[in-house]
Amino acid sequence: MGTQAPSDYNDSKVDTRTAEEKAIDAWLPITSSRNAKWWYSAFHNVTAMVGAGVLSLPYAMSELGWGPGVTVMIVSWIITLYTLWQMVEMHEMVPGKRFDRYHELGQHAFGEKLGLWIVVPQQLIVEVGVDIVYMVTGGKSLQKVHELVCNRDDCANIKLSYFIMIFASVHFVLSHLPNFNSISGVSLAAAVMSLSYSTIAWGASVKKGVQPNVDYGYKAHSTAGTVFDFLSGLGEVAFAYAGHNVVLEIQATIPSTPDKPSKIPMWRGVVVAYIVVALCYFPVAFIGYWMFGNAVEDNILMSLNKPTWLIVMANMFVVVHVIGSYQIYAMPVFDMLETVLVKKLRFRPTWYLRFVTRNIYVAFTMFVGITFPFFGGLLGFFGGFAFAPTTYFLPCIMWLAIYKPRRFSLSWIANWICIIFGILLMVLAPIGGLRSIIVQAKTYKFYN
Repeated sequence: MGTQAPSDYNDSKVDTRTAEEKAIDAWLPITSSRNAKWWYSAFHNVTAMVGAGVLSLPYAMSELGWGPGVTVMIVSWIITLYTLWQMVEMHEMVPGKRFDRYHELGQHAFGEKLGLWIVVPQQLIVEVGVDIVYMVTGGKSLQKVHELVCNRDDCANIKLSYFIMIFASVHFVLSHLPNFNSISGVSLAAAVMSLSYSTIAWGASVKKGVQPNVDYGYKAHSTAGTVFDFLSGLGEVAFAYAGHNVVLEIQATIPSTPDKPSKIPMWRGVVVAYIVVALCYFPVAFIGYWMFGNAVEDNILMSLNKPTWLIVMANMFVVVHVIGSYQIYAMPVFDMLETVLVKKLRFRPTWYLRFVTRNIYVAFTMFVGITFPFFGGLLGFFGGFAFAPTTYFLPCIMWLAIYKPRRFSLSWIANWICIIFGILLMVLAPIGGLRSIIVQAKTYKFYN
């Protein structure tokens, strides 16, 4: 596709950074360590992608229906694998330089200022949005565990807000791990958990069997309601396929030489990750919808209560997984915040600067999660508004801008198909998600 042989970013022949810049890069979380193996790529990508979104896929199917739902699921898997391949290829397209961050690639494609304004707001919305949703997911899963193991007559009813705080307390500790490689153990555990709870979700659904009077028709009783639900379902699917926002940052941790560029081990890890994604997503989405129809909850585990021990275990697996996922998405945000503070505002790169910055971020996501715990609506809104651009079509636009494939060639056609599909998602999905939030907010009591 016209990519050029890469050279290592830290090669002394091409490295023009000052001693101060090298010291800062060695401190920042994305560029501080480059000794990751290909399997790091696999489980980081699984952790980044298979998150809260997989649990909402049966609900998304109930909003989309069998035909559109299956089509959107499969098309999304193919398109996002293609756009992820593009990003892996573009990481080292310029000899002697590595695009370690999404916005650096955007600046190369669109110019220094425009690239920054196009990519950074969208990437921040995605990463902060995911962390907020994961705060809600972790809290709800802990609350579900409490309900299942505790006798209603003996136990006090504890607010969701408190469970979100319990979940957040873990991140006030883990967020101080310095870089991607330092969270590899957490990420590996999270990747294993994602496969485990996905298997439990569809396995327990099969055990429960097709429910009496199951209905595969649309839940809404009005045409407007059906249309809005359909749009929200599109956003929930888009949310599920959202690992691209951290893919360049993950690749930045892999060593690279002219003989062994980082794209080779990175792509190997991505292929393994996408096989795991298929094994998680398709059975959960299709079997969950088949068994429960349009009565399925927006989190499939909430529809399952028996066997109790298995559902308790699945919810605890979810908690462990979203702990890892939160950190994967938080690390690029930490990198952005620390880069601005150190390079722009000239703060000294110290442990207490990192301590204060990261604690404030965790507290912020916890506060927003407690204030707006609308799981399904948040997925639909964030999925369409920001995930569709950064995952479905922004890599394609960059590819067209940089490589300029011949008009009506296979590459040109493929990229434009992805762009059109992604733009439709971006425009339509947030409408459904926002309506869902508004409907739930009518009866919601804050900090209940």
